[in-house]
Amino acid sequence: MTKPITAPARPEFSSGPCAKRPGWSVDALNDALTGRSHRSKPGKAKLKYAIDKTREVLGVPADYRIGIVPGSDTGAVEMALWSLLGARGVDMLAWESFGSGWVTDVAKQLKLEKVRLFDADYGNLPDLDAVDFDNDVVFTWNGTTSGVKVPNGDWIDADRKGLTICDATSAAFAMDLPFDKLDVVTYSWQKVLGGEAAHGVIILSPRAVERLESYTPAWPLPKIFRLTKGGKLIEGIFVGETINTPSMICVEDYIDALEWADGLGGLKGLIAKSEANLKVLEDWAEQTEWVDFLAADKATRSNTSVCLKVVDPWFRGLDAEAQAAVPKKLASILDAEGVAYDIGAYRDAPPGLRIWTGATVEAADLKALTAWLDWAYAEAKAAHS
Repeated sequence: MTKPITAPARPEFSSGPCAKRPGWSVDALNDALTGRSHRSKPGKAKLKYAIDKTREVLGVPADYRIGIVPGSDTGAVEMALWSLLGARGVDMLAWESFGSGWVTDVAKQLKLEKVRLFDADYGNLPDLDAVDFDNDVVFTWNGTTSGVKVPNGDWIDADRKGLTICDATSAAFAMDLPFDKLDVVTYSWQKVLGGEAAHGVIILSPRAVERLESYTPAWPLPKIFRLTKGGKLIEGIFVGETINTPSMICVEDYIDALEWADGLGGLKGLIAKSEANLKVLEDWAEQTEWVDFLAADKATRSNTSVCLKVVDPWFRGLDAEAQAAVPKKLASILDAEGVAYDIGAYRDAPPGLRIWTGATVEAADLKALTAWLDWAYAEAKAAHS
């Protein structure tokens, strides 16, 4: 094949940290409260504004608490697991690496006894109808490393007795999260909004707050996980008094991304752009014989972390080592060309590609990328033939 001429204007297709918003520059950080305490009046005002803007853009109910916490999405999820679990049995759902990691935490670190696991291979969802909502339920909304998401919240019991704890890091701001069905929602702003790393967000329903104030875990909690004091929620966390020192530069960058999202039409605009980006790859894959989506069901395809597999009969005839090498070679070729960065499959996932299609990515860049994918696959194939 002839090497394409037109390259993506922005080759950042990483699934985290993700591409910055279109038009971003360091000038967006000019108003960052550098050199000042985050506990100063202006510092707390910045953090509270970030929380309030989050509520507005995401449509978080007024009686839900929103807090900025350390440790990215991982820190937010761990905070929820260690603070809330143990009062009931737990149903754990896992269909990719991060969900499996939460299973390890609950079963091997917290050592809870009443744990039921519902898992599935990469590309599929477990049986959602088998979940018992008398138990607490832990799941990822979107499997970042498998490209498989839950299609909606219809499977979640509105009259549940347990809590639903949802890792929504690659779903928030790109998918419609039904907050009435979710008691804990966590994410990192380095994903869909293209923010900087290290900070997480935790959103708590009134039911989750009630659990926090009525239940004390059997294990000691590190200070960085503590959401209560004297049996009462530490309300300051949810109005900008963070547990540890946040980067005010990162906070400013998050505010910039939220305001950009607002200008795009808020959540509806973000979802529409992400879904339009997915369609670019869907249209290409329909006409391309060598590639297909890892997600087995179109209804569960992620519109942010698009995971692709090679289905070329030639490829299927290779041994496992060669099958792992071909997509890596493809990704390496495009990286060297400056056309696409960080599009290899996650290390624990099946061999393939992972391309971010969140709202900070432009459809024109994805369209340009598809021609390069075809060319790079032909080059990688020739190298192994």
